Amino acid sequence: MEGAYLVTGASKGIGKSIALSIARNGSPVIALARQSDELESVKSELIELQPDSIFIACDLGVGTQITDAVAKVSSKFGHLSGIVHNAGTIHPIENMMDADIQNWSHSIQVNLIGVQDLTNQLKASIGGHSHTRITTISSGAAKRSIHGWSAYCVSKAGLDMWSMCMAEEGIERNISSLSIAPGIVDTGMQKEIRGANPDSFPSLESFIGYYENGDLTNPDDVAEKLLPFCLGIKGENGNRLDVRNL
Repeated sequence: MEGAYLVTGASKGIGKSIALSIARNGSPVIALARQSDELESVKSELIELQPDSIFIACDLGVGTQITDAVAKVSSKFGHLSGIVHNAGTIHPIENMMDADIQNWSHSIQVNLIGVQDLTNQLKASIGGHSHTRITTISSGAAKRSIHGWSAYCVSKAGLDMWSMCMAEEGIERNISSLSIAPGIVDTGMQKEIRGANPDSFPSLESFIGYYENGDLTNPDDVAEKLLPFCLGIKGENGNRLDVRNL
């Protein structure tokens, strides 16, 4: 079966909204996320929209789970029309010199290395005779340092460059790639940010203010703007975009 789109972090937030938007548009979705009640919950919604959609529990921080997930994808879908790399972690929110190296490294693994590993293992299913669009969900943290977010900032900056490298090298394989910063969205990550220790995160009150003042964007609204880019209808190969300018 062809024409499917793989979305990571699809159990909640922006990932869930993008997955449902793609399914409503008529394509089956491979919803990939860590095992959770949320992943179980999204199943019925996607199946109702697209019966050929599948759901895979996978932690991008665990290489063996990535390999297992790829085997499941390849067994059902011959070609992927798109990949949306949305999964990510903000943890640890901590001063650089105090951060545990295992926690710091795990953030880089999930937010960046896992993206490369998953995409590389899917190489037989992307590009070739049919085009594949790869979309990475970026962040303003890729462009500016934020006290306490060093692992997240570094990984998102690396992810932006990863997308540009994929755009450069993917041309000959019929693969296009772009990254999009979604703005400040009302997700579980924002809730985690609001629970951070102010000693490690001096901007805490600002982020609490975004929530209390209603400044956070609804994930469904973001997904609506992202959809044509994830589908490859819009967006120039190699671009880094901001959803607030779309």
